[in-house]
Amino acid sequence: MKTLTKLLTEITQLTTNIETNYPELYRSLDENPLTIPATDHPHIDKQIMENYLESLKQLLKHHLETHNIKK
Repeated sequence: MKTLTKLLTEITQLTTNIETNYPELYRSLDENPLTIPATDHPHIDKQIMENYLESLKQLLKHHLETHNIKK
């Protein structure tokens, strides 16, 4: 089972990959490193981060498939 630190590292690496190699996809993530959470103390745990990482992977996979891009 992955630790929260490992998940955050993977998310950072994947997001950086998307930003660098697929800027058109990165723009559609609707994310900004300066985004402030809507709540004062948002609940973030390993399951939420695992789900987020998986959603990023699926988004990139779908982008590659629909644009016939090879890794």
